[in-house]
Amino acid sequence: MKSMSIIFIYIVLSNLFISKTWAQDITGMWKVIDDKSGYARAKVNIYKSNDGSYEGKIEEVYPLPGQSAPFSNKCFRCKGELKDTPVIGMRILYGLKRNIDKPEEYSGGNVIDPISGNIYKGKIKTNASVTRINLRGYIGTSALGRTQVWMRMD
Repeated sequence: MKSMSIIFIYIVLSNLFISKTWAQDITGMWKVIDDKSGYARAKVNIYKSNDGSYEGKIEEVYPLPGQSAPFSNKCFRCKGELKDTPVIGMRILYGLKRNIDKPEEYSGGNVIDPISGNIYKGKIKTNASVTRINLRGYIGTSALGRTQVWMRMD
């Protein structure tokens, strides 16, 4: 009887570790919720690039309530080659890689804020079912930054 209990515990623990290993990733369509206004601002497609990192590009931009059009259709505050890049189709996430030790975290990448034109270091943390992500953009240390919640659309 004791050996059956040990085998049962082993099977349960193995399934837990396997489910963590095969956890759903962040690829797909996401609704961006603005951390300042609380409104949905854009739809972003996150995909895996050829080098295995994750990238995201803007598919659609939503106007704020009471406005007939989005803030701008170009990244007019961006610098360098991004200056006046159309916002729709713009790659705003790049270089994110899944943390091997914590499969719910993605880090090592950058995020572009098309409203301010700034480029930040970025990291993502998912909830257990990967229906929400917390995208943290920061300068230097993670304590100096902002977090947006994104909700899965597909």
